[in-house]
Amino acid sequence: MTASVTLPRVGCFEADRPARALAREEHLDSTRELEAFLKDVERRALRIAEIALRNTEDALDVVQESMIQLARSYGARPSSEWKPLFYRILQNRIRDWQRRRRTRSRVFAWWTGGIAEDDEAPDAIESTATSDAGPDARLEHSEAMASLEAALAQLPGRQQQAFLLRTIEGLDVAATAAAMGCSEGSVKTHYFRALQTLRARLGEHWP
Repeated sequence: MTASVTLPRVGCFEADRPARALAREEHLDSTRELEAFLKDVERRALRIAEIALRNTEDALDVVQESMIQLARSYGARPSSEWKPLFYRILQNRIRDWQRRRRTRSRVFAWWTGGIAEDDEAPDAIESTATSDAGPDARLEHSEAMASLEAALAQLPGRQQQAFLLRTIEGLDVAATAAAMGCSEGSVKTHYFRALQTLRARLGEHWP
């Protein structure tokens, strides 16, 4: 009697073992895929955050927080959904950081009798020039990138987001709209206005 009860339990345990092993392997595959995705977008996301926040340390914090939130909240989603979700999280984090910064500035201005914090000079966008480019080419590239960053920093926030997501990250209109939390028509409008402003400001540096 005892044996007849024990045997089916052992059999079920043995039959369930391959299923558990398969589930563990699928979980590991998903984890590795998410890690690869985050590694791939990290540098471009950092550029976007640096331009928006004009501070490398703040940008690093925002990107890391965004990565953690994506992994915790959406890691189980299909990988095709990660990119727009990640950039929407990133943009929300940037806006939160900017709001906190403005609040601190207002408090500081009141506390010091109207003297606000000095504006920080924008950090240069990491140069993408190849290492074998000549010194003249590297200088020209560096000047062009510095001009672009300065012009981008002056754009309204939504125009800046649309340009960075469409141009630097290469998202299409639909994915950009999902990342920004707005309509595709709004993306097109913000992007078009950003292009107009950048062309006017960059002049000879515009490609």
